[in-house]
Amino acid sequence: MIEARNISKSFGEKQVLDNISVSFQQGQTNLIIGQSGSGKTVLMKCLVGLLQADEGQIIYDGRSFTNMSNKKQMEIRQEVGMLFQGGALFDSKTIEENVMFPLSMFTNMSLNEKLERVNFCLRRVNLENVNHLFPSELSGGMVKRAAIARAISMNPKYLFCDEPNSGLDPRTAGVIDNLIKEITVEYNITTIINTHDMNSVLEIGENIAFIFEGKLWWTGNNKEILKTENAELNNFIFASELTRRLK
Repeated sequence: MIEARNISKSFGEKQVLDNISVSFQQGQTNLIIGQSGSGKTVLMKCLVGLLQADEGQIIYDGRSFTNMSNKKQMEIRQEVGMLFQGGALFDSKTIEENVMFPLSMFTNMSLNEKLERVNFCLRRVNLENVNHLFPSELSGGMVKRAAIARAISMNPKYLFCDEPNSGLDPRTAGVIDNLIKEITVEYNITTIINTHDMNSVLEIGENIAFIFEGKLWWTGNNKEILKTENAELNNFIFASELTRRLK
């Protein structure tokens, strides 16, 4: 479990996060949703340590990430997998080299051990016989699956996904959602997904935090969200669905 306790963050005179407290559960797909500029991306960056909150604490399974030394924070980061928007694979590296990259950086595995792990992760995301291809030779959905393979290569306890369905057609987006959900349950990971995709919210949103103008405005699950009387959340749902239909 990851907890945000009374998190506030400002850039100059603009307060982006205002006293947010929310918990993200282990073994569940936890979603952060909100309009562009609402603060959801800043919250995720604070959770993973890419930004430092002005106030409050980030807690990883009872361990205060905020108050740790840099060395201890690095140890936590080795327990984290990241799935970036667009996949963020290295264009100059093969798929095998991309998935192997964290293993080479953070482990003392032999080459054979790393190759075995790479192949396991690629099989897990239904990508085989692509080891020596480059990202430019794959479809958008295959790139996202390769990025997931890299994200889970270190067998993370925590998985952060930033707009994992960005740029994908609805069918491929559904495949990625289901894959993230399966991996979360299978490995009992604390998965946090930053998204504005309402299909993802309705399909895999087990624990949802809606951020509105820097505040935690609503929490619930994908069954409760369609019954909410929260006006701002309903406006967000309607706008998101309208945008999807117009694409």
